[in-house]
Amino acid sequence: MALLERPPRLPRAASEVRPTGGRERRWRTLRGVRRPDGRYSPDPRGTRSLLIALLMACATLITLDHQAGGAALDPARRVIGEVVGPAESAADAVVGPLTRIPGWFRTQDDLRDQVAGLEAENAGLRSELATADFDRNRLAELDGLTAAAEQANHALVPARVIGVGPAQSFSRTVTIDAGSRAGIEPDMTVVNGDGLVGRVLRVTSTTATVLLVIDGDSVVGGRVGSSLEAGFLRGRGVVGDDGRLDLELIDDTVVPARDDVIVTWGSEDGAPYVSGVPVGLVTQVFSNVRETTKRAVIDPFVDFSSLDLVGVVVPSGTESDRAVVEADGSLR
Repeated sequence: MALLERPPRLPRAASEVRPTGGRERRWRTLRGVRRPDGRYSPDPRGTRSLLIALLMACATLITLDHQAGGAALDPARRVIGEVVGPAESAADAVVGPLTRIPGWFRTQDDLRDQVAGLEAENAGLRSELATADFDRNRLAELDGLTAAAEQANHALVPARVIGVGPAQSFSRTVTIDAGSRAGIEPDMTVVNGDGLVGRVLRVTSTTATVLLVIDGDSVVGGRVGSSLEAGFLRGRGVVGDDGRLDLELIDDTVVPARDDVIVTWGSEDGAPYVSGVPVGLVTQVFSNVRETTKRAVIDPFVDFSSLDLVGVVVPSGTESDRAVVEADGSLR
């Protein structure tokens, strides 16, 4: 029985005792420094060592890459590109459409603004094209009115026809958009770039009524341009191709020639007609044997069916609410 007893364990020698400090130091390195509250905080010495190692590695790689002209890291770059490239492409395919949505909306807004601008520009061009002939004709009328002022040596107040008298009134009149404020008075001569239009009948502050020379009650003193023979022009009250004037000469022995130009002989103080205004051309001459008179048919220069811009003869220096065409063709 004594042989089965376990001998007592002898204490180890001091040299054989394993120090426990190594394990403590290892755990301290991995887990950090133990604080009084029992928690661990990172060991600053380990963090500094890691940072220094990373900096030295980066400096070494940069130096090698610079000395090799960038070729030292090409294999690494190629490997990283082969690994990361497909991932970037896949990420762009998924995220790209989402990131491009705001730009798409901005592009659509810009395109809509451009389309609206182009449509407005096209509309303006179409309007200009549609009114080009109208503007050209009005400019030609203004040029003609300026030339008429120079030829007649009279100042003119420009005005536009804004109304035509009704045919039921048995008179041929038009209304213009200039009145007493423009310096216009009754019994003033009205002309346009082609010749004599008529005379002013009535005036308001902003309009005036003009009796046309083709009216049946209109009588105008006229002269034959080639001989200065005088006579009286009377209207027939007809507008259009049949709108003619009849000229009866005072000297019934004189026969005007075809295509002779007839002009006004003028009135005292230029009212209601100033002298020298072209009226029309002689187209036919008729003789009345019983009354021993001759009558010439005059085709007027003015187209009374398309009257627009006219000028009222006024004394030079007349105060007006609009520009006045002076006798020298200038505007005042």
